[in-house]
Amino acid sequence: MPIQLKEENGGKLLVVNVSGKLVAADYEHFVPEFDRLVRLHGKLRVLFDMSGFHGWEAGALWADIKFDVTHFADMERLAMVGEKKWQHGMAVFCEPFTRAAIQYFDHADIAAARKWLSDS
Repeated sequence: MPIQLKEENGGKLLVVNVSGKLVAADYEHFVPEFDRLVRLHGKLRVLFDMSGFHGWEAGALWADIKFDVTHFADMERLAMVGEKKWQHGMAVFCEPFTRAAIQYFDHADIAAARKWLSDS
């Protein structure tokens, strides 16, 4: 599955692992699960691990934009973890689409990303 979700810290931290190329159908599981966690816990902290991620097909990109608009204020912090220069650029690109504090971490620094997410 290109999008894998794992709840941590009682559901207040959502670890999202994406790999391969996302298609619109990948969002059919992800979005309802994210909605459920927001209803239960309010604003979430998200570790978005892009290791092995190669982008979106057109329909998935549209689904991602709709998700971003709908959940503009539902994330408190977003740690984006990747291994490619374009993934680092995504962290900057995402800033206007969320109220979350966003920080990019190289995959080798995933422990620092987790620490940043757990800080008050």
